[in-house]
Amino acid sequence: MHEHSLMVLAAAPTVAVVRGIGADQLGASTPCSDYAVQRLISHLLLWGPSLEGAARKKLVAPPADSDQDVDLTDGDWRGKLEAQTNNLVTAWSEPDAWEGTTRMGGPMELPAPMIGGMVLGELVVHGWDLARATGQQPTWHDEVLTLLYQEVAKTAEQGRDMGVYGERVQVPDTASVLDRILGLTGRNPNWTP
Repeated sequence: MHEHSLMVLAAAPTVAVVRGIGADQLGASTPCSDYAVQRLISHLLLWGPSLEGAARKKLVAPPADSDQDVDLTDGDWRGKLEAQTNNLVTAWSEPDAWEGTTRMGGPMELPAPMIGGMVLGELVVHGWDLARATGQQPTWHDEVLTLLYQEVAKTAEQGRDMGVYGERVQVPDTASVLDRILGLTGRNPNWTP
C-alpha cells in the first residue's frame, strides 16, 4: 500500500475520537504536556490549512499566534475539525502530494514525503493524545503504524531539536509499534490523566 492510500486509515480513528469528546472534557490534560484538550484541538484547527496547502504545493501561512486557543463555544468544533481532517486526507491522498518538495507554513522547502509523514503523525499521535485524555481507546491499521514508525524514527532527533517532540521515552523492544512511536515522540504509552 502506498503512503497516499493510508491517509484515510490514519484519520478515521482520530475522527471517531473527536466525535467522542464531551464538551466537559475540553479542559482535560493530555499526554502532550503543553496542551489541554481544547488547546490541542485549537492546534489541529490552526495548522490544518497549512498542512493541506503543503499537499497541494500552495503556501498557506499559519496564524501569527499558532498557539492561540480557537473559540470552541459555538459547539461546532467537532464538525469543523472533522471537515478540516477530511480536506487534509483528500489532499494527502493524492499521489502527487508525496512527490518533490513543499512548504509547511514558511518559506523553507522540505521533502514532501517528510511533510506527509508529519501529517500522519499529527493524525495518529494527536489522536492518541486526545483519546487518552478523554478515556477512549482507538486502534490504527498496522500499515499506518509501520509507515509512521519509519517516518518518526527518521526525524525524531530533528523533532526534539525543534521542540516538537519531548525527550525519548524508553519502551521495550517488544512493545507495540504504536508504543514505540509514542516513545520516540516523547510520550509515555502508559500515561493516564
